[in-house]
Amino acid sequence: MKPEKLSDLKKILAGLSATELTEICLRLAKYKKENKELLTYLLFDVQEPMKYAEDVKIFLIADFETMQKHYFYSTKSLRKIIRLMNRYAKYTGSKQVEIELAIWFCTNYLIYVDLKTTHKPLQALLNRQIEKIVKLIDKLHEDLQFDYQKEFDVLIINAEKWAKWINKSQYL
Repeated sequence: MKPEKLSDLKKILAGLSATELTEICLRLAKYKKENKELLTYLLFDVQEPMKYAEDVKIFLIADFETMQKHYFYSTKSLRKIIRLMNRYAKYTGSKQVEIELAIWFCTNYLIYVDLKTTHKPLQALLNRQIEKIVKLIDKLHEDLQFDYQKEFDVLIINAEKWAKWINKSQYL
């Protein structure tokens, strides 16, 4: 079964009444957790995406704090955190929220992860997030670029200081 095009769906939805639209939204939210989370964001948090980002940080910090120190389990936990972080950032559709969460992740990575490990997948998680930040900074408005570039520079300097396998000349 093939889904219809968005333009066709939009035409049909435009002709429906408010009660019919409400029923459709509730039915969508009923069957999938992501739909319910997106609907919750759109109804309650769309006005303040940065406050939503702070709520996401508060929600995800518990995963950092309860993360096991063994490199295998910490890698699994970090992948879960990244997956959730990306899903919540996708709801906002804002590059600023995305970069805010990515910088927050990298900062907490440096605090909670055993940086003496040579486990490549664990190291790759931080490297991919740093590369993502570099790409996102270019997509922001100039004023925001300046602010986030300063935060990023501090992050890279700290990362090189604490994790010997990070080379700041690669990113700055």
